[in-house]
Amino acid sequence: MLKELQLFLLGILLLVCVFFYQLNLKSSCLFSCLPPQKSQQDPGALLGHGRGIVFIETSERMEPTPLVSCAVESAAKIYPGQPVAFFMKGLYDTTWLPSNSTYPGFSLLSAIDNVFFFPLDMKRLFEDTPLLSWYTRINASVESNWLHVSSDASRLAIIWKYGGIYMDTDVISIRPIPEENFLAAQSSRYSSNGVFGFLPHHPFLWECMENFVEHYNSEIWGNQGPSLMTRMLRLWCRLGDFQEVSDLRCWNLSFLHPQRFYPISYPEWRRYYEVWDRDLSFNDSYALHLWNYMNKEGRTVVRGSNTLVENLCRKHCPRTYRDLIQGPESSGTGTLSADNK
Repeated sequence: MLKELQLFLLGILLLVCVFFYQLNLKSSCLFSCLPPQKSQQDPGALLGHGRGIVFIETSERMEPTPLVSCAVESAAKIYPGQPVAFFMKGLYDTTWLPSNSTYPGFSLLSAIDNVFFFPLDMKRLFEDTPLLSWYTRINASVESNWLHVSSDASRLAIIWKYGGIYMDTDVISIRPIPEENFLAAQSSRYSSNGVFGFLPHHPFLWECMENFVEHYNSEIWGNQGPSLMTRMLRLWCRLGDFQEVSDLRCWNLSFLHPQRFYPISYPEWRRYYEVWDRDLSFNDSYALHLWNYMNKEGRTVVRGSNTLVENLCRKHCPRTYRDLIQGPESSGTGTLSADNK
């Protein structure tokens, strides 16, 4: 009888120990732990095959807006077998995630199997590239348009090192891009840098980084971004005007028609926030750039508005629509990101 009582008490003691261990784990963890298979990933190992989709946040912001969440989720949905990497300057440790209650958008995206988060360490990123000498000599605190300029530099270095497709965080993916080395035309003979893709170590991107440093001027808007891509494209290729909805090709580089990503041009960006015109089919588009940088009015995605952007979110990022898109009584103004050009 005494032996049975001792075994019973030992079992109770073990249960108490397990309980307090779990309690200590929770109380000391103000953040949620990343799954081991995600926290231990190295960007080179994950992205080095040139099949990744890359997003960047160069501010300290940690909580994605609904539009940013939709951009990342839609890419993960369209490319289910490929890694979607989100590099964030405000993220310092990939073993911890912000809590669900504080950062619901971050938590939503981290639960998607093929979405991965990485710290954006620019000094380390720019090593072994022409950008390192530029980065180590400038004073970021006094640079004009620094969030945008640093984003322009980071995307070049990431895609040069790892390959893959870069997208701004206001680009909603609607079908796969069937190209490996490409630039996206914003208009005839003018390239954007909001979407582009290359295989690792492509010489075009190396020359872009050299030109970035040689002609650096942060005071001229777009000089390090779309204007840079356009300068380099003209050095590489002699391109004419687009004929109908057909892409242009030069060597192993494709210059994709504006309809692929920019069927709505930047002066017309408000059309995304107007009631959906069903004549807009986007049958020739791979993704849609929503020009959020133009959105100084702080327009947001509103549930029940029947706007074009609401319908896009409902179809292409259903988790974001379900959990983050609010009705008119509770929707607030959106916050612009440096990577929502």
